[in-house]
Amino acid sequence: MLKLYNTLTRKKEVFKPIGKIVGIYTCGPTVYNYAHIGNLRTYIFEDILKRVLLFNNYKIKHVMNITDVGHLTSDSDTGEDKLEIGAKREKKTVWEIAEFYTKTFKTDIKELNILKPDIWCKATDYIKEQIDWIKKLEKKGFTYKIEDGIYFDTSKFNNYGKLAKLDIKNLKAGIRVEVVKGKKNITDFALWKFSSKDKKRQMEWESPFGRGFPGWHIECSAMSIKYLGEHFDIHCGGIDHIPVHHTNEIAQVEAVTGKKWVNFWLHSEFLILEKEKMAKSGENFITLQSLIDKKFDALDYRYFTLNAHYRSPLKFSFDALENARIGFSKLKERFLEIKKSNKNGGNGKEYEKKFLEAINDDLNTPKALGILWDLIKDEKVSSKEKYNLILKFDGVFGLNLKNIKEKTLSDEIKKLIQEREKARSNKNWKKADEIRERLKKKGVVLEDINGGVKIKNV
Repeated sequence: MLKLYNTLTRKKEVFKPIGKIVGIYTCGPTVYNYAHIGNLRTYIFEDILKRVLLFNNYKIKHVMNITDVGHLTSDSDTGEDKLEIGAKREKKTVWEIAEFYTKTFKTDIKELNILKPDIWCKATDYIKEQIDWIKKLEKKGFTYKIEDGIYFDTSKFNNYGKLAKLDIKNLKAGIRVEVVKGKKNITDFALWKFSSKDKKRQMEWESPFGRGFPGWHIECSAMSIKYLGEHFDIHCGGIDHIPVHHTNEIAQVEAVTGKKWVNFWLHSEFLILEKEKMAKSGENFITLQSLIDKKFDALDYRYFTLNAHYRSPLKFSFDALENARIGFSKLKERFLEIKKSNKNGGNGKEYEKKFLEAINDDLNTPKALGILWDLIKDEKVSSKEKYNLILKFDGVFGLNLKNIKEKTLSDEIKKLIQEREKARSNKNWKKADEIRERLKKKGVVLEDINGGVKIKNV
């Protein structure tokens, strides 16, 4: 029985799909810069969710958007479009910026062994659908026009802010969002922004409301409904989406349909660095490639994130990542040993049951990892049973263990090992230690044992 924590109700609920196929919509990246590892933590969590659903034999239809227009620097519908900022920064067109950072994002998720969505949808490919939805809101009487655009009147939508549990009456201007001249309520948000009269945008379109571009929130509503319908199972994102983006999505959909839009809302917590959340605009901006440049594998980072529950803040440091890398290396080493072993023993049904209970308890990956290690250490379970169960569990973890292979040593490495053995036999411990460190930097760890040396590939 799968239980998921629903942000809408603030409690764990038994997951019951609407139909035969589970519809999932996940908020994708705004492609004006590289995704940082805090962003990527959210996509790993969403991947675990998908894998757990598959583990429970559900069929899935997963849609992810690419935001390539309309996401301004402020949630208050003010500031500059982030794509325009990226274009100025790199002296490229916004279209080139969007294409480049979409490709880098897809490379990142491939490196992290994240399952691709069934449908990618770019905001700029669905301008018509967004305009059509705004027209529906206009017809229902939920919109009004001011100098800079068409806005949603939140005072006309009952229970606005239910997802974030917003205290609308006590909200003060300037706390949640800035005040835009002409807005009726501080929680009102832009559906369509008019192009500036004195400044040409690279991305703008004609519409019944005037020339301009869509607000950030309308894209997710229009595209998710196009592919998943007006009522679907799961919508995901980071917790920063709760008070504004997802709250506004709900309002602009349910104002038209008059019914519940999404059954389950799931959100992941922040990755924390130096007591602050990681942000693209800050100095604590760390990309996946920067980890790779420091000789970490992308799956080292994936393993690192699995050690914390997705609803718990995760503190990042390179020391913590190094500890995760060591743990993951040990896991790969033990897996290869089990693969080669012919040890007889009993079955592991008890571990399979415990594992299912852990992942079905709101995706409890830390507990599930502990169960995996308990299985590995249990001498009573046969090697064949362990091997098969580890691969089965990895269907959820996504650590790609089935493709782990023992590395063959190059002639250079073999020569260094021989030199070290010679130094040890001559009791030249200093030289032996120096060679050992050189080998470690090349990814080969030597462990001295009685009568010889054990070689580990990291």
